[in-house]
Amino acid sequence: METIVLIVHVVLAAAIIALVLLQQGKGAEAGASFGGGASQTVFGSSGNTSFLARVTGALAFGLFVTSFVLAVFAKDKANFVSDAGIPSAEVIEAQAADSETTLPALDANTVKPETDIPTAN
Repeated sequence: METIVLIVHVVLAAAIIALVLLQQGKGAEAGASFGGGASQTVFGSSGNTSFLARVTGALAFGLFVTSFVLAVFAKDKANFVSDAGIPSAEVIEAQAADSETTLPALDANTVKPETDIPTAN
């Protein structure tokens, strides 16, 4: 179910991008008022603004709904994080305390290399 919602979400996002790119800007209407050929439009004399605006609004609503559904799915998965093998904070702190006690201490006789690059033998 989550995969289907995710696919629909991606398709809606791509459709919104395509519709926004198809729409004309506000400056395009100024040329049409001086005989720019309003009778040659595909969507009638009112132009394509109302049709594309309605479709864009519907797709935006669909994108909102799929975003909300995906957020609910993510919340449900977050409740079961302990089942995924991720240790709790107490386990991480205990491992950090154990690693601090097991680290070898550097003494004065330890020779430090001059460079971090390993030498070829």
